[in-house]
Amino acid sequence: MILLNPKQHVRPYPDQRSRELMLRTIDFFEERGKRKLKDADHEREWYGDFLEHAGAESLFADILTPSGYGKPDARWDTWRICEFAEILGFYGLQYWYTWQVSVLGLGPVWMSSNEEQKERAAELLRQGEIFAFGLSEKDHGADVYSTAMTLSPNPDGGFSANGEKYYIGNANKARMVSVFGKMAGSGDYVFFVADSQHECFEVVKNVCNSQNFVAHFALHDYPVKETDILHRGDDAWNAALNTVNIGKFNLGWASIGICTHALYEAITHAANRRLYGMYVTDFSHVQQMFVDAYTRLVAMKLVALRAADYMRSASDDDRRYLLYNPVVKMKVTTQGEDVINSMWDAIAAKGFEEDTYFEAAARDIRALPKLEGTVHVNIALILKFMPNYFFNSAEYPLVERRDDPSDDSYLFRQAPTRGLGKIRFHDPAPIFDEFDLPNVALFKEQIEVFKEMLMTAPPDEQQRKDVDLLMAAGEIFVCVVYGQLILENARIYGIEDALVDQIFDFMIRDVSKHALTLYGKASTSETQMDCCMRMIKKPAVDPERYQKVWHQVHALSGAYEMNP
Repeated sequence: MILLNPKQHVRPYPDQRSRELMLRTIDFFEERGKRKLKDADHEREWYGDFLEHAGAESLFADILTPSGYGKPDARWDTWRICEFAEILGFYGLQYWYTWQVSVLGLGPVWMSSNEEQKERAAELLRQGEIFAFGLSEKDHGADVYSTAMTLSPNPDGGFSANGEKYYIGNANKARMVSVFGKMAGSGDYVFFVADSQHECFEVVKNVCNSQNFVAHFALHDYPVKETDILHRGDDAWNAALNTVNIGKFNLGWASIGICTHALYEAITHAANRRLYGMYVTDFSHVQQMFVDAYTRLVAMKLVALRAADYMRSASDDDRRYLLYNPVVKMKVTTQGEDVINSMWDAIAAKGFEEDTYFEAAARDIRALPKLEGTVHVNIALILKFMPNYFFNSAEYPLVERRDDPSDDSYLFRQAPTRGLGKIRFHDPAPIFDEFDLPNVALFKEQIEVFKEMLMTAPPDEQQRKDVDLLMAAGEIFVCVVYGQLILENARIYGIEDALVDQIFDFMIRDVSKHALTLYGKASTSETQMDCCMRMIKKPAVDPERYQKVWHQVHALSGAYEMNP
């Protein structure tokens, strides 16, 4: 089964240490139980017990230390990182969050040539410390061009840092904060490290009313030595963007973990609740809600796993992951919202109850697509790849399933972030042709109409300035890439045809919805509107296929319940 079930965690792992890391994490949460988990969430209690456990078990140290800087089992293994992130998300966003921002904080360190700070980071990991990524600011958000943090040279050597950062997770406790700023005078970008426990480091407050500590912090003449500097100039800029590329991929895995736990709870409740002489799951509209939630969730995981394969196989000659990665950040997280919404409609008021996992899931799932404007920022990025994706394909060796126990060292020495529009992709058509399924065939027709629109009625000069229109077109393009990754991994993981075809039932409806949205934009031309209408299609109806998938969903009733 592709979905995580901590009570039946029998997944194959390439090495014993990886299995231990996952099982000990599961054991910690199950032994703690749901009541303590919920109480800590409601009371916004700092998750020190989890961090103490993570330190004692060397969880962060082994998973976040590249080979050569830690124990023999330590490595930066994206597949293992995804597994761990999913498990943390399954138990609560707050546990995933402290881990996630440690990933981000470490990015600029591992990308640097500063061996002293790398050794220090490795030692802090061994001690069980957490990390932070000081990029965003209150007045500028993630607009790194406008950063107001400055590093000024001191007459007697070294530097003084002054400025504020905002929305910085872990900045209340992190002993190493990777801070992005500019050199006073020259305006050159710079990354340096700071310690949140230093007297010149002020934690202003937690800006969120949550268990997560999301800090507003200020540096007041914070002393920075030459050896504290990680990057200067273009290297600092590239480190900022490449860290986001590597680290924020985990947003999708938090959504997958949250939705999986919520699905078990929701289907168990609905399948055992009677209304008007029927079980809730006997109602046809409730079955549809759960089938949609289940198929969307399976698709989320297939896409995120496949994107990770491309990350692990990346090189200067193959940077396709720079498209697939933002698809995970943007599409998987928004799909997570759709999954929770569908189930919430089915379980209704139960989703508000304070002793359910669902209550926290419904709240937290909203955060993931909205971190740093994830959706619109990533669609704008994704659009850069569209011409080459459709009209200028290239030959690449087949990327296999990448769950091997190896260190993903390329991620920390990758090419600069420029030239995204020059990246080429393999032709997606063959993978769609491999599946002789009714809904895949209809989806292919939608793709062909979309390509026709791009060829015969591409956005004119004025439309290329219309971000609203481009976002609508970008949503359709994202669906195409999403479908490609689903099918590639359906082959790898042996997903049965009935489930694949039911997945493309919602994919067809999603493209139709986005096509209608594009049709209604103020600036669309007659030709574009005609193409949009031809993209609107009804999925193929197959009651036998539908019931087969519904029985898979219903069978999840009682399959998992967290220890009380």
